[in-house]
Amino acid sequence: MQLTHDQIERRVRELSPWFHDLDLQGVRTAPDHFLGSYPKGLWDAIKHIVPESLAGKTVLDIGCNAGFFSIEMSRRGAARVLAVDYDERYLEQARLAIEVADARDIELRRLSVYDVARLGERFDFVIFMGVFYHLRHPLLALDLVREHVVKDQMLFECMLRGSLRARQYAPDYPFEERDVFDEPAFPKMHFIEHKYAGDQTNWWAPNLSAMEAMLRSAGFEIVQHPIPEVWLCRAAGRPQGEGPVHPAPGGKE
Repeated sequence: MQLTHDQIERRVRELSPWFHDLDLQGVRTAPDHFLGSYPKGLWDAIKHIVPESLAGKTVLDIGCNAGFFSIEMSRRGAARVLAVDYDERYLEQARLAIEVADARDIELRRLSVYDVARLGERFDFVIFMGVFYHLRHPLLALDLVREHVVKDQMLFECMLRGSLRARQYAPDYPFEERDVFDEPAFPKMHFIEHKYAGDQTNWWAPNLSAMEAMLRSAGFEIVQHPIPEVWLCRAAGRPQGEGPVHPAPGGKE
């Protein structure tokens, strides 16, 4: 039975606060979002790089939050959408959003990004948006995602700080070289010890060179880079290093 406007409004209040500002049949979930209409504004800027039709394709949404991107993938005809998050409140929000959108092909599961190997399958299209900088062990997570779940393409997003100039540096430098590390464009990961923007889960803020270097290092080819913090990638070679990546013990993202 379809939920009434009042029922939706009540459930939205019960599940507050929301990070995704969704329009649930006229009920806005985060109308005062500090990023504006997020993530719709972001989606409008990047949706042209996602296949118009995902018919016959499987999709994995890692860190799905309230399910905005999962619902958009369902609307593009994906054969199956699996949305995972470790935060139970986000999953409850996604359940409501999916019910209102009548997107019955979306499956929700509580799962840490460090445990994606447990899924035991690869997906044609993986969404890994807005998660990377919240992770204590970001490169490990990226390696695990590449090793275990990406069959073809990945839509990736990460907050950037520092230089937005992309540059590839020499593959090696002598031990005596120091100055190169002080160049603004040299790959850097800024570590956030306490909080950033009032959020204690913001652990890292890479610059552009660092983020693209990590994507390449994990075995991804950058296909498109429509806006500074979003990339469409394709699975290329194996992650750099010796042997396969092994799953880490389970833990909160």
